Amino acid sequence: MDKKVLVLDLDGTLTNSEKKITPETKAALMEMQEKGHTVVLASGRPTAGITPLAKELKLKEHGGYILSFNGGKITDCSSDEVIYQKTLPPELVPELFSLARKLDIGLLSYDEDNNIITGMHYDEYIDVEKNINHLPVKQMEKVEDYVDFPLNKCLGTAEPEMAAEAEKIYAEKFGDKLCISRSEPFFVEITPKGIDKAASLERFCKMTGNKRKDMIACGDGFNDLSMIKYAGLGVAMENAQPVVKDAADYVTASNDEDGVAKVIHKFILKDDVSENADII
Repeated sequence: MDKKVLVLDLDGTLTNSEKKITPETKAALMEMQEKGHTVVLASGRPTAGITPLAKELKLKEHGGYILSFNGGKITDCSSDEVIYQKTLPPELVPELFSLARKLDIGLLSYDEDNNIITGMHYDEYIDVEKNINHLPVKQMEKVEDYVDFPLNKCLGTAEPEMAAEAEKIYAEKFGDKLCISRSEPFFVEITPKGIDKAASLERFCKMTGNKRKDMIACGDGFNDLSMIKYAGLGVAMENAQPVVKDAADYVTASNDEDGVAKVIHKFILKDDVSENADII
C-alpha cells in the first residue's frame, strides 16, 4: 500500500470555528501518522502562525511539513530546515503599499521578529489576521521605509466587495509579476509569481519523492482551489466556498463536524484494509 500525504488548509478546514483542532480530528491525525502517512499543513499564514499547530500534531516526530505563505516557503518539520523559499521582488514592495494607500485598504506583511507590519489604515480584518496567528501588530506611516528584508507575501484587507475590486486592480497592475488571489472574501493574497498551493505541492513532490496520486488535499477557501485540483483526491469542506465545492472530487462534513477526521477514516485509515486498498 502506498503511503498517503494529507494536505490540510488550516482555517475553516483543520480548525473549527474556535480555531482549534477538535479531539476527534486530532486523534485521527495522530493515528494516520503513527501508521506512516504524512501530514502537510498548507496555509496562507506565516510560518510562525502555523508552528503551534504543527507542534500540537507532533509533525516533527512524524516527519510532516509546513507550506506557509500559500506555498512560498516549505519547511521540513523533522529538521526545521527550509527546503524551498521564494520572496517578493523588493523593487515592487513600495508600489504595493502605495497602491493600498491610494485604494484606502489595509495591506500587511510580516517582519523577521514575527510581527505583523502594516500602514496607518487599520480595519477589523487586520485584527482577524492578528487573532488567527497570535502575532503582535506594528503600525507605521510607510511600511516600505521599514522593510529592508525579504517578504514572502503581502496581505490586503478590505470589506468583501472592495477586496474583490482590489484583487482586480492589483492583478491588472502586477499580474505579470506577482500572483494575486483571495483566500477569504476579505483577504487579498499577494505572493511571488508562480507561488500558489498547487505549485508548492508540485515542488514538494519533486523534492521528497511523494506522488501526486497519493495526495489528498482538503480546503475551503479560494486559495485552496489550485491544490484541490492538483491532488489525487481533492476534498472540499461542507463550509467551503461554492466554487471550491464545484472543483472538488469529494465534499466532506464541515470544519465544525470533524470533516477532516471523516476523510482520514474513509480514505486513509481504511486503506490499511486490503479490500479498500485501491479506494483512490
